[in-house]
Amino acid sequence: MGLSTRKKHILQAVVTDYIKSAQPVGSRTVARRYKMGLCPATIRNEMADLEESGYLVQPHTSAGRIPSQKGYRYYVDQLMETSDLEEEEKAEIRQVFQYKKLQEIEEIIHHTSRLLSLLTNYTSLILGPQLKKSAFKKLQIMPLDNQRGLLVLVTDTGFVKNNVINLPQTLSSNELNRIVSYLNRRLEGLTIDKITSRLISELRRDLYHHVKFLEETFTLLEDSLAEDERRVFLGGTTNILNQPEFGDIGKVKSLLSLFEQHSLLATLLARPVAGVEGITIKIGRENILEEVQECSLVLASYCLGKEVVGTVGILGPTRMDYAKTVAVVQQVVNQLGRL
Repeated sequence: MGLSTRKKHILQAVVTDYIKSAQPVGSRTVARRYKMGLCPATIRNEMADLEESGYLVQPHTSAGRIPSQKGYRYYVDQLMETSDLEEEEKAEIRQVFQYKKLQEIEEIIHHTSRLLSLLTNYTSLILGPQLKKSAFKKLQIMPLDNQRGLLVLVTDTGFVKNNVINLPQTLSSNELNRIVSYLNRRLEGLTIDKITSRLISELRRDLYHHVKFLEETFTLLEDSLAEDERRVFLGGTTNILNQPEFGDIGKVKSLLSLFEQHSLLATLLARPVAGVEGITIKIGRENILEEVQECSLVLASYCLGKEVVGTVGILGPTRMDYAKTVAVVQQVVNQLGRL
């Protein structure tokens, strides 16, 4: 049986007030602030019913109520009103993504994580693209002087790896261009995990006259093969610790320890099942890791081109401002997609 309209309004009022104040909400507060035309006694009875149904919790005798996990879930799914960002906030997001020097994917994600934490005052977590699933796009060797060149490897998802290499003085620019063109033809479109040790051995054999100076090129390719762990980029790691819910030193230690374990964070940010408008919200014990079961996560996949390559996440208390956080994540994911 669903909630009556009156109970919905009261639950929404309690959640909204608790998000703002972090203090248990009483019937007099609801009556005074939300103008429902109900007396405190009536509101108190309805709140008692909501508590009995599991939507509210009374942390102390004679105290007001706070939302339970069930109450937050009902609020997010049924009652939460869509929020729009201030024009200044939208402009700030656009400005970050229009910054022309943002070219490498890791640089873009670093800026994005800082922006998310700044706009929400929570902790941002971004799961970067997996290098092995990135496709080879281009290799370049750009002469710096008569003896050195800059080797650059670029993938379709924006990974850029570079190294300074020594160039033979006898190597002409035409011969260098021929070698680079050959490597690009052989590697074009291959995902990094398809550039196998066997293929690299074939390239060494085909270019054996130049294998000495190309050894650093082959080493860079082999190093890329060895990279398996997906990186998680964090922003505002202390923001969540400033919330009143995290005054317990034990909770703080658990979270700080988790923030150092990127493999666990990657599991937490595994590709979410898209909810409304591509946003997934995990509340409390819906999160798989014990360390964050008193937190909420707002998640969304982001694309580079048409391919989903990673996840943007915001970690906050269950008392987080869900509407604002969803609006920020949606704007940022849209901007990432336009890149």
